Amino acid sequence: LQDFKLKFGHHQGRTSSVWHGGAATIVQSPGDEVWGIVWKMNTSNLSSLDKQEGVEDGIYVPIEVNVHTQAGEVLTCRSYQMKDCVCGSPSPQYKKVICMGAEQNGLPADYQKKLEAIETNNYAGPVPIMEEIEAAVKAKKINTA
Repeated sequence: LQDFKLKFGHHQGRTSSVWHGGAATIVQSPGDEVWGIVWKMNTSNLSSLDKQEGVEDGIYVPIEVNVHTQAGEVLTCRSYQMKDCVCGSPSPQYKKVICMGAEQNGLPADYQKKLEAIETNNYAGPVPIMEEIEAAVKAKKINTA
């Protein structure tokens, strides 16, 4: 995604009770870029995705963006941008999930290094959703071994 950058923050200054830190959003930034994965899905699933992304609660707003693929295609995609974002660092656990996804999906090594360099808020308490993710990753490794 060209001319955007990844930022972290809190909707109206409220810290995520799930991740205990700032959540990801994208903001326009000429010359920057955000790497990610494009998922193809049925439009019948949009309301479910919007709900998951907090659109109903006014936390994120869906936006259309033009994504340039490595193959040179330009795809019109749906993304989400946080409303009323107050900057704030992510928890180490949230950052870890983002970095794991980047590695799992083979994003460019230099972009992965950029993600690894993101400063966190050093939250050290429990993050139940992270425990669920780690358990799922571990189970997958056992099943594919």
